[in-house]
Amino acid sequence: MLKGNFVGLRAIERKDLPVLLEWRNRPGYRRYFREYRELGSENQTLWYEKNVLHNPNVIMFSIVDLKDESLLGACGLCYINWIDRNADFSIYIGADNLYIDEQYAPDAALTIIRYAFHELGLHRLWAEIYDFDKRKIKFFKKLGFKLDGCHRETHWTEGKWCNSLFYSLLQGEI
Repeated sequence: MLKGNFVGLRAIERKDLPVLLEWRNRPGYRRYFREYRELGSENQTLWYEKNVLHNPNVIMFSIVDLKDESLLGACGLCYINWIDRNADFSIYIGADNLYIDEQYAPDAALTIIRYAFHELGLHRLWAEIYDFDKRKIKFFKKLGFKLDGCHRETHWTEGKWCNSLFYSLLQGEI
């Protein structure tokens, strides 16, 4: 387990899947994810088996409270490019409908950033954030991520087109 000050990051286990699915399917959360559909348990199991268990280019973690190891959320590195040493970084806190909070999310993020740069030897982390996701934009800026650019009108939600903003953090910037 990777340990921060408040949270631990451990491998996602099958027992986590029902709770992660419930959080993932919340309409208030789903609008922030690339996969817009309501997912069923079979979709979740397939994702787990294909990506979490068998894809070397995906490293996902359950975020747990260090006090009692209760499940708080999920984070991970996806689309890892081992040659160019970069990865997509994703995170959310599902417990108590926090999404991005002031305690658990920053601690989990800093823990996975250290892991990505110091243990995996990655050079760059990036994130795609929709322009209406103000909390996540503020969160990534506080972590030191810089805006790389904008892809216009990439995401349809709530009856309108939204832009994808791409942020990144380089290993030397932490």
